[in-house]
Amino acid sequence: MAELRDGFQSRLGFVLAAAGAAVGLGNIWGFPTQAANHGGGAFLLVYFLVIFLLALPALYTELYLGHSAQANPVEALKQACKENSENMGAAAGYIGLSGAIVMLSFYSIVAGWMLAYSLEPIATLLNFTQVSEFLKGDSTLRNFIFTPFMLVLSASIILKGVKSGIETWSRRLMPLLLILLVLLIAYIATLDGAMAGFSAYLKPDFNQITDPELIIAAMGQAFFSLSLGVGCMMIYGSYLKPDANLPKLTLSVALLDTSVAFLAGLLIIPALYVAQSHGVDVFQNGKLIGEGQLIFAVLPELFSSMGQVGLYVGFIFFVLMSIASITSTISSTEIPVAFLVENKNVSRKKATWLVTLIIFVASSIIILNFDWLFGLVIQVFTQYQLPLMGLFYFITVGWLWKRGNKLLAVSKGLHYWFAQYVRYVCPILMTAVFANVAFK
Repeated sequence: MAELRDGFQSRLGFVLAAAGAAVGLGNIWGFPTQAANHGGGAFLLVYFLVIFLLALPALYTELYLGHSAQANPVEALKQACKENSENMGAAAGYIGLSGAIVMLSFYSIVAGWMLAYSLEPIATLLNFTQVSEFLKGDSTLRNFIFTPFMLVLSASIILKGVKSGIETWSRRLMPLLLILLVLLIAYIATLDGAMAGFSAYLKPDFNQITDPELIIAAMGQAFFSLSLGVGCMMIYGSYLKPDANLPKLTLSVALLDTSVAFLAGLLIIPALYVAQSHGVDVFQNGKLIGEGQLIFAVLPELFSSMGQVGLYVGFIFFVLMSIASITSTISSTEIPVAFLVENKNVSRKKATWLVTLIIFVASSIIILNFDWLFGLVIQVFTQYQLPLMGLFYFITVGWLWKRGNKLLAVSKGLHYWFAQYVRYVCPILMTAVFANVAFK
């Protein structure tokens, strides 16, 4: 099977695709507000440390499972757990696969919002007032137009496979994302209030550096921002060539993802302070506004206060957000598609459209029961599934997988100590993250 599988053709293509999977909306709206609300530069310092202590080993572990098996997550975990229980490994794989569909069911809705908001400035420039109001309004009809559109967009990339689809588009979209991010930072830096934002973001409050809440928040953000625990990195790892330098690639992906998160902070926090200088309310209970309110209320209000230029800035910003959405959705869509192709002998074309249909049905259920279901699905996925699956990967590589596990075969040197770290320390850190996010 390994010889017949599609795969990444270049190191750069893989790094851009894997970083694209990791660079999602959480990096751009979650990371900056977490940093601003937890001591600015102090949070950054702890975050970078945590990336090294927890997220890098977790990323390596997930990539290693996929790379060793050269198979989808269900098959990879089944192989890794075969000496103890193949069924347990397969069950974990199915949970991850189901989680990918659950994630896509709500993520595709949000991705649709981003696309709608990116089209709104164009409608305004063309004086299509009703269209503009519809695009930035909150309606079931808008969700049923843009959610399937984003699903079909993801499907059109997945249909072409890894080399011609995922790798090709990642090489196009990720550089564009970085260029747009830098352009927006440069523009926002020229506006009144931006310098206060840079100070809040970059100036450390070292009094907070030992705050347990800050440390746990940094651990959770580091884990989630690398898109770990759902199987995206496992499937991408499986598409690497057998002789790939996994430690080096792991480091490259983490560095690129962390750089994007850092740049997002350089954009979002100053933009919030610029908004405040324009009279927009950006604080709530002493904390900077984050998540949905930030993206769909505060920033659009800022863009509208800028006049004509605000339309162009708003357009670029939401195109950036749409790119971040699509690079994440293609990685998650590939998980169930690869499973159907490899384990059920379904053609890639049929598998892609079947998965897309299943996700659309799941998204439709959420749209029709939005008020109570949307938040619940996100909560269950982020607070329970991701950290528990991450913990399971550590336990699998560290304890359950014996035969063929090169990581545990070494008896001296750096690899030996890294293996011990994965076995003993990482599960404790991961349990701390889970306990915090699940019971807060």
